[in-house]
Order: sequence, then structure tokens, then C-alpha cells
Amino acid sequence: MAGILRLRRQKYNRVRHEGIHIVDAANRSPELEAAGGTQAISRALLLLRVLASAGRNGMRVTDIVSASALPQGTVSRILATLVHEGVVEREPRTRRLFVGPLVHELALVARARYLLTEASREPMRWLAEQSQDTLYLSEPSGTEAVCTASEQGSYPIKALPLHVGIRRPLGVGAGGLAILAAMAPARSAEILRANAARYPAYGPIDVAYLEAAIEQSHRDGWATVADKATAGMTAIATPILGRAGEPIGAISIAAISSRMTLERRAALARLLKAKCAEISASVASAGSRT
Repeated sequence: MAGILRLRRQKYNRVRHEGIHIVDAANRSPELEAAGGTQAISRALLLLRVLASAGRNGMRVTDIVSASALPQGTVSRILATLVHEGVVEREPRTRRLFVGPLVHELALVARARYLLTEASREPMRWLAEQSQDTLYLSEPSGTEAVCTASEQGSYPIKALPLHVGIRRPLGVGAGGLAILAAMAPARSAEILRANAARYPAYGPIDVAYLEAAIEQSHRDGWATVADKATAGMTAIATPILGRAGEPIGAISIAAISSRMTLERRAALARLLKAKCAEISASVASAGSRT
């Protein structure tokens, strides 16, 4: 573990204890003293999730302040600490911030909760061949959906609204909407309330729209997002269910809107449902052997 954690000694005094680096209290950010540090930890993780939502494009400090709704001074102090720890990286020329190398290093030793990515690989490839469009695997993470895999079909005009690793509030994309629609109503309502202030940043999306979209997903049997988060693009998705019937992910097919007629959506949804059922069975079978 000590070989993986490359924490720097540039500005803060650190001591090592059992492989864990601790910032010396004398040099600790004022935010790290608040509420015994628990509030600062929550805020730091919030900023990291906000930054991750931009994917490989990174974000400016002002955009992070706006998206997090935290005071600029608080954001600046926490980001400074995260930059020095390697959790966040600052591009010197543009001053944009990106998820840093330490996050990747820690992920190397993380134990996967599900074998979802592996179980989805071949079904997604098959779906990409059949549809010729772009496939995405989304997994729930708290109130967000994370894109964890993708497959591109052969159609020359591609819809590429996501890439692996990007995070968005549940409901913004078709995969997140499918996950919300498969949740217990009380849980989905809780997530909608928690994300209410974030939705407008992704286009004409609000809680009222998503409540109606969830109801429509129940009627159709699949989730549809058309010309919302990404103009000119339509995506449909169906959930992947766990052993207790809870959504553990969703697969979506995205294409330019002119390809997604109502008839084609229904045909693709039938393929999606069949493959998602196969993945659910594979994950359940693998889980029973571990």
C-alpha cells in the first residue's frame, strides 16, 4: 500500500503511520478542523464528485463553486489540499482542475462490488453489432450514475455524449433514468430531491420532468431521453437488476435522434431487455460462487 500512495512533501509536514499519511495539525487547512473533520471530508468528496462529472474535460474553480454551491473560499482551500495530496491535478497553463493520479492508484487496490463490467462486455458488443449504435453501461453511485463501460457500433454518425468515468446525477441520461425508474418510489423521490438543484445545469431537466419520465418509463417498459442533456441525440435504456430486484446498473443505446423512431426504439428495447436479463443472471451466478 505504501508503494501506491505517493503523497507529496511539498507544503505540508506529514508523518507515516501504518501506511497512512497524515497532515500535521499545525499545517492543516481550517476546513479540516471543522466538525472534527467530518464536514470537511464530506465537502472534499462532494468537490471530487463534481469534478469527476466533467470527465476528462476538467473544470475551472468558478464552475466547481457554482456546481457545489459552497463558498468560494471553502472550495479554494479544500482544492488546494486535494491538489497537494495528488487527489486533484491542476493544469498549469489553463489552470483547469482534473481528477488526480492518486485516485487511479487507490482504485488499483479497490475490490469490485459487482462483476458487472465483465458480465456486460460480450452482451454490449453483441448489441453494438446489432444496432450499429453506441452502448453505455451505467452504474448507480449514491445519487449519481457513473459510466463504467462503452461499445461503439459501426454507424458512421455516432452519438458520443459520455465516456467511461463520467458521473452525472441520476436521471440526466437514459441509463440513470432507467435506474431511477427501477428503484422503489420512496428512494427515487429521495434522489430527485437531493439532485434538484443540479439538474438545470444539464439542460431543460427538472424534478417535474423526471417524475413524468419515470412514469413514462413504467408504461413503456424502458427509459427514453430525447434531446435533453445532449441536443440531437436520443437514447433508450433498460435496467440490470440484482438478486433482490434492485437496479445495479443499466445499459443504454444512444444514436442521433433521426435514427430513433418509435418503432426502432421498441425493437431495440426488446434486445436490451433480453441482454440485461442475461447479465443479471450472470452476476447472480458469479456472486453465489464468491
